[in-house]
Amino acid sequence: MATQLAHKRAYHPPPIPDRLYFKIGDVARLCELETYVLRFWETQFPQLKPNKSGTGQRLYRRREVELALEIKRLVHAEGYTLAGARHALDLQARSQRRHASQLATKRDSHPDSQSRLPLIAPESGQRLDAVAAAIGRARAELREIAGLLASPVSSMERRRSRMGAIPPPSGSLFPSQA
Repeated sequence: MATQLAHKRAYHPPPIPDRLYFKIGDVARLCELETYVLRFWETQFPQLKPNKSGTGQRLYRRREVELALEIKRLVHAEGYTLAGARHALDLQARSQRRHASQLATKRDSHPDSQSRLPLIAPESGQRLDAVAAAIGRARAELREIAGLLASPVSSMERRRSRMGAIPPPSGSLFPSQA
């Protein structure tokens, strides 16, 4: 029985421009994908969570663009299924955390280390992303409030009550209009 070798495509990621945020269309062009694919991947990969602007526009950070490119590499070039790519990304994250903790342990065990200095912990990156997301939401809300304050105030005329005074009955069906 002949064995078949999986043909893997060569994958060269495009350079990512130096920007703070990328709109979904920009990320789609960089990844050479359709926008609906990125939106679907957001549902399949919990790590891929772009911020949203006040108008609902998805705003990807550089880390999320790199993650989208990595997902594309795993799925398109390596031939992973989405579940397999999700598992591979989890394994990569675990090995990176393990490597960082080993470096921290090695640094702390060294007698001449500067272990008393406060350093950024590996999980603080997640906290920084959460803080950045909260700041982004606050900025969007402040923009919305500023827009409301900048809009001209419409002075609504006071409406008359529907239950006005009923005139006393007159003897005529058609009251005179004087």
